[in-house]
Amino acid sequence: MSIPIDADLVRRLVAAQFPQWASLPVTPVEPGGWDNRTFRLGGDLAIRMPAKAIYAASIAKEQAWLPRLAPQLPLPIPAPVGLGAPGEGYPWPWSVNAWLDGETATEPTVALANDIAGFLTALHDCDATDGPAAGVHSFHRGGDLGLYDGETKDSVDRLAGKIDAGRVMEVWDAALASRWGKPPVWVHGDVSPGNLLVANGRLSAVIDFGQ
Repeated sequence: MSIPIDADLVRRLVAAQFPQWASLPVTPVEPGGWDNRTFRLGGDLAIRMPAKAIYAASIAKEQAWLPRLAPQLPLPIPAPVGLGAPGEGYPWPWSVNAWLDGETATEPTVALANDIAGFLTALHDCDATDGPAAGVHSFHRGGDLGLYDGETKDSVDRLAGKIDAGRVMEVWDAALASRWGKPPVWVHGDVSPGNLLVANGRLSAVIDFGQ
């Protein structure tokens, strides 16, 4: 189930739960996102609203872990400054984060690729002790590929005649047989252009750690 999430709802929630920010303007961020809706609150804050129940678990995870990861990373990531509760007809928790400046990554460059590689390497080096294991909250990203076996085979069947199904299944079977034999590491889960902010052609921040 999804519900309408608009600036008026955000204003009511902020006024009810964070009256110190009630006078700040609320502006939808475009594009609005898939898992969450994002709104700018004043000039320095961002509101992150899960769009469906399945995405709501990411709020507690980000509130707990982003402050621990931030000091270990070379670039800014979202910094939670408030935790909102259900209210005003909205049924899930939500976050208030510090606003991060930057534009969505649209131009692939070698410099940007190097920046991303450096950030992900630093993320892998962060202490993963007691970190959340892959599960429903992360759509099992970073977990056992076997969970996607049926979906993958169904997709290959649907694409019969358009792809080399035999070769694809060779690769998939090899992936299923592989095992991670090292200590756990953090993964971002969704390193897509919409989650990469750039300034002057260089990576300036990484957002959306829900997965």
